[in-house]
Amino acid sequence: MSAHQHGQHQHGHQHQHGPGQVPAADLDWDALAAHLEREAELRADAVTAAGQWLSGLAGDGTVRRVLDVGAGPGVIAQQLAAVLPAAEVVAVDRSAALLERARTRSGGRLGIQQADLPAEFDKLGEADLIWSGNAIHHLGDQQAALTALAGRLRPGGLLAVAESGLPPRFLPRDFGLGRPGFQARLDAAHEDGFAAMRAELPDATEEVEDWPAMLRRAGLEPSGTRTFLVDHPAPLARPVREYLHTQLVRRHDQLAEAIDPRDRATLEALIDEDAPTGILRRPDAFYLSAMTVHTGRKA
Repeated sequence: MSAHQHGQHQHGHQHQHGPGQVPAADLDWDALAAHLEREAELRADAVTAAGQWLSGLAGDGTVRRVLDVGAGPGVIAQQLAAVLPAAEVVAVDRSAALLERARTRSGGRLGIQQADLPAEFDKLGEADLIWSGNAIHHLGDQQAALTALAGRLRPGGLLAVAESGLPPRFLPRDFGLGRPGFQARLDAAHEDGFAAMRAELPDATEEVEDWPAMLRRAGLEPSGTRTFLVDHPAPLARPVREYLHTQLVRRHDQLAEAIDPRDRATLEALIDEDAPTGILRRPDAFYLSAMTVHTGRKA
């Protein structure tokens, strides 16, 4: 399961990189590797803080094996390994190319395991901590996926699911192009596309996304939910601008026919690489989001 997360991808989204109207199985996750790495790197501080919180929840010294399910190129798995240096950390994904990238960028620190989820949950082995970042929403039956992951936990182990949170904001409400409120309308179109993507997944099942309740139904005791801020203020560094530019190009490809012509013109102005009003050059561009992590413990 390749991020989304990547049922295939970890970093996408919260909707930190969303699937738009393209079914996850139809995306070329390998080709998106550099974009996925940059996306995860934007969240490095938030993931480190989450990892420290999870280490405290689990109890120091009790975490021997960690699975990052839907690890993509392994950026988050590497951050978890830094927080938990005594643990074996294993990046799990369906993409051999992304896993090789994870092995290379970690200098061999990470274990890697190729698995086509949800069919091969039983290949994962047991773990004391399982992290799944924005991957569960790419599987048709989210409750069944949580139950399967809960079954991989050792007694007392933790399942940490990074889902929901807040969509990114990167410009003021009124930024001088088109009608104010552009991002809210783009988010609405994206949510419609996301619903369409989920409806097309194998074994698609409608689910009220109350993650603590879902963890309880998976046989776990909810053990806390926390939200971690992802904050890159203006003026943005070039890598963050390039990430946003790629995101907006993807949104244009996915949503151009679904949005108002005026908003389409605004989007096209933002992805213009040479214009001073484009996202690559604007002085008012920032990146602000929030990652919510839900946890459950096996009795």
